[in-house]
Amino acid sequence: MTDRKTDLYALDLAETHWRKSSASGAENDCVEIAELPDGGRAVRDSKDPEREPLRFTASEWAAFRAGVIAGEL
Repeated sequence: MTDRKTDLYALDLAETHWRKSSASGAENDCVEIAELPDGGRAVRDSKDPEREPLRFTASEWAAFRAGVIAGEL
């Protein structure tokens, strides 16, 4: 892991504001996203909020979004 990635996982997310994905349905099977410093993002499953969320640097998040938009994922 890079230092930037290690720094993201060192962040305390206890007071983080989570928002549901706009693609989430009403069934509460939701993906929640939180903004992190320097454009990073954290992603978690709303059904299991105590589980460690995935964390992405800004460049990783941009690549992920580009792949989704392009239909690659």
